[in-house]
Amino acid sequence: MTEANANTPLPADAPDPVVGIDLGTTNSLVAIADARGPRVLHPDSERPILPSVVRYSADGARVEAVGDEARDHAVEHPERTVSSVKRLMGRALRDARADAPYLSYTLVEGDHNTARVRIGERVISPQEVSAEILRALKARAAGALGHDVRRAVVTVPAYFDDAQRQATRDAGRLAGLDVVRIVNEPTAAALAYGVGLAAKEPQTIAVYDLGGGTFDISILRVTPVAPGAAEPAFFEVLATAGDTRLGGDDADRMIIDLVREELSARFGVDADFPPATRQALHRFAEGAKVRLSTDDAAPLRIDIGEGRVYERTLGRTEFEAMITPLIERTLSRCAQALRDAKVAPGDIDRVVMVGGSTRIPLVRERVGAFFGVEPYTALDPDLVVALGASVQGAILSGVGADALLLDVIPLSLGVETVGGGVAKLIVRNQTVPARAVEMFSTSVDGQTSIKLHVLQGEREMVEDCRSLGVFHLSGLPPMPAGVPQVEVEFLVDANGVLSVSAHERRSGKRAALQIVPNHGLSRDEVDRMEAEAYANAREDMSRHRVADLVANAALDIKWITERLDAVRDDLDPDYAADLRAKADALRAQVEAARADWRSVEPDDLHRAKHDLDEASLRLHEVSIARSLRGD
Repeated sequence: MTEANANTPLPADAPDPVVGIDLGTTNSLVAIADARGPRVLHPDSERPILPSVVRYSADGARVEAVGDEARDHAVEHPERTVSSVKRLMGRALRDARADAPYLSYTLVEGDHNTARVRIGERVISPQEVSAEILRALKARAAGALGHDVRRAVVTVPAYFDDAQRQATRDAGRLAGLDVVRIVNEPTAAALAYGVGLAAKEPQTIAVYDLGGGTFDISILRVTPVAPGAAEPAFFEVLATAGDTRLGGDDADRMIIDLVREELSARFGVDADFPPATRQALHRFAEGAKVRLSTDDAAPLRIDIGEGRVYERTLGRTEFEAMITPLIERTLSRCAQALRDAKVAPGDIDRVVMVGGSTRIPLVRERVGAFFGVEPYTALDPDLVVALGASVQGAILSGVGADALLLDVIPLSLGVETVGGGVAKLIVRNQTVPARAVEMFSTSVDGQTSIKLHVLQGEREMVEDCRSLGVFHLSGLPPMPAGVPQVEVEFLVDANGVLSVSAHERRSGKRAALQIVPNHGLSRDEVDRMEAEAYANAREDMSRHRVADLVANAALDIKWITERLDAVRDDLDPDYAADLRAKADALRAQVEAARADWRSVEPDDLHRAKHDLDEASLRLHEVSIARSLRGD
């Protein structure tokens, strides 16, 4: 069966739902809202949450695993396992430098100054990595619904700028999805909370969204449907603020930095660890953070060899002292959003908590104290954004309860003026869709071309704002300075994506474009990537499954046998012999499948691979300990 693309006509009677997708830094989900209500779509045998992790082959030419399989084996394949790629979307390499020391893979500069990932000889854009995650979610939805899925509402952090939003749309297109709407994550959470709200009076709510890599705060007014009324529910975003480089990853990195510093101070160990150790430390730190959300302490222990053992207990009090500056940063954004919305903390009726990092007790405590309201935690913080996106998808496809959603622009938009200043045409927190028109002229006699530099940000000078793109209005007749009348129009659609046009009234010259950000992909690049994706569309599903199993099993066999030889002295002989036998049995199936994929039963191959993976857990532990010791 080949994979349909978003442009392939559907049969007239084929279902064509709009699913909701939460494309997250750490985890991603896909959901649908139908007659059964909003629900997450996933195979019965798998978790609802798909880790946002992709593993490539050594040369980067193909994807070997997405989700749990890629995450669980990240330590064995650190340099070609990509995680937290959302923090790179639509960003220049210089913007991503601070993340590089914590990543096991290599960042390089791509076209348009973009941050990209190098795997082997291949340079991969964050959009392409995100597209693999979206493809996996698309397949999950199709499997659960029994038919293809082509349309989606995809959520983004409210504080994503134009470049990051465009990058998200590109990722959807590469995955074969028509992204019918981009919705801010806090707004999606409000939809999940507000649809079916029992309250009779309008409520002012704050959505506090602290995820793996980003933070958003949105203030909304939610007007529920009155009994018997014809009007739809009304969701109006009053203001939004946030930080696209602040999340649970930063708490993990604080624990990693603590361990690095203490290892260096106590034992003189070089803190510049190899990729495998960085991956191991990240999982180690994340586990400690999660444990401290329920326990008062988390033990930290690393055997670095030669009788040296790093061992300490990280208490919740110490951890909370470490992350307090991060929480303070989120509260300062909350104060900004309240000011922009012109409401006081006491005007907030409810605070909805979103994102896995809101499970940290100190976060809930400080947020409750700031707003003077006990945070609302009845909604699962990991699922609520996808469920809300599915509600919006149902509304757009005409099968869901009506609701009017008014979102806002997170950052002001303008053009460069003489002297390096920025003239703002559309200011932040203006409701979308939005349109603004401004008149400009020339500053030099005889000027025949006008450069328009489009920017986004709140500062007054070009150097302090984000450049979105440059275009030229050419062919103007020579005129004295100040005489030309250039009408510049900014139009922001419901997805928050900007289009710009310019018209010189005296000569009639026009220029227009949809902004292709300096840090994004060109249309030609997206066309090429899309064509490549469809040219390599899936063959028969059974054959594809066997091919994937063979590729992953071969990698497992290679790594396990290599590590088995390297650390055999640290293992029980009976355990080592049993592991070798399981590897040999799996190798025989792999070799048979390579000769003829029809000669093996996929379920038997999967079972043999799973048995080997389960049996190798002790080997993983011993190997990681050796890596940390530098043996």
